[in-house]
Amino acid sequence: MQNKVPTIILTDNDQTRSVLELYLQEFEHFDVMDKFVEYTEIYDILSTLDKSVFVVDISHNPDAKLDFIGEVSRNIHNCKILVLSDSPSVGLIVRVMRAGAKEFLALPLIKTEFIDALSRINESLYCAPKKNTKCKIISIFSNKGGIGKTSIASNLALELAKITKENVALLDLNFQLGDITTFMDLKPSFNISYMLENLDKMNDDFLLSTMEKYKSTSLYVLADPPFFKQAADILPEHITKLFSMLKKTFSYIVVDAESSFDAKNIAALTESDLVFLVTIANLPALRNSQRCLELFERLGFDKNKTQILLNRYMENDEVSIDDIENVLERKVYWKIPNNYFTMMSSINKGIPVSDINPDSNVAKSYRDLALHLTDSIYRTNLMKKYENVIN
Repeated sequence: MQNKVPTIILTDNDQTRSVLELYLQEFEHFDVMDKFVEYTEIYDILSTLDKSVFVVDISHNPDAKLDFIGEVSRNIHNCKILVLSDSPSVGLIVRVMRAGAKEFLALPLIKTEFIDALSRINESLYCAPKKNTKCKIISIFSNKGGIGKTSIASNLALELAKITKENVALLDLNFQLGDITTFMDLKPSFNISYMLENLDKMNDDFLLSTMEKYKSTSLYVLADPPFFKQAADILPEHITKLFSMLKKTFSYIVVDAESSFDAKNIAALTESDLVFLVTIANLPALRNSQRCLELFERLGFDKNKTQILLNRYMENDEVSIDDIENVLERKVYWKIPNNYFTMMSSINKGIPVSDINPDSNVAKSYRDLALHLTDSIYRTNLMKKYENVIN
């Protein structure tokens, strides 16, 4: 028989507490604990529990409570968090989900909605997690080397993992001369060739153990093959099958794509939801980007799928943003500022820019890019899920 799950309620409103306690008593799987108001006390108690539920009303002092929710979510992994607010909005719900809560309800409570949320929480505590079906594949591409493609892929993937707390895969598809492991100072035990040879044996545990986890984050790296012969044996259909497998486990897949239009790379770009075409503000790079855009069009890629990412941007560049957009006939999606010393220190030490200097303009740009991407995805999904709440 299933034991009752210890449940802590945090709210400044006594009436809200009474209603929550009443509804929770009717749902036999939850056991409401004593009233706690101190964050440290709540954290200490949740830390000792094998399974728990934390119901938080953020109608008052939302910033502090969201910070606390984030801390609980990061460090107490089997605590399920349900958030309430009397002022729901898309922006607030995005912040709630990013902090780590999986359920959000508007106040005053509707009993049926609350019971439904409790049912989902109870199922998630005792049932195997469902396969992810909303994975986004983001490829970083340029047919010109030396303009920062690998730096963008590695730093963006890490920021996505930090922000979302969800599993993020970083793939090095530069089959001849990949640099992801060097940029992140990793010495992986396995590589993409090994995984492709064993795809039929893969389950979630085997998959994650084959990839190299980056420190204490939810970022997993799949390295390029160490020998040219291994790379030659990889076929386009292998890439498609690999993505199909990874999409079941990861919420985001970031691809450091090869600087070519061979069949394997086209397979990766075709599978991608978003392709960042990386360029810099000089005429040879822009001419190459023009050719890439023409090829993307011939491949049938939607214009929304292919976006321009300008690297090493300086406001006083001789070639302006207007010049770039006129030449490419496309808007620049994002600008990553030029910061030579921070980037070179990051590359030479094999440390992400956010660890070298988190306050630098380039580190902030990577964070903001990751936030922008997740906001777009969160908002689309949340508008569908919480349409009645926010209207």
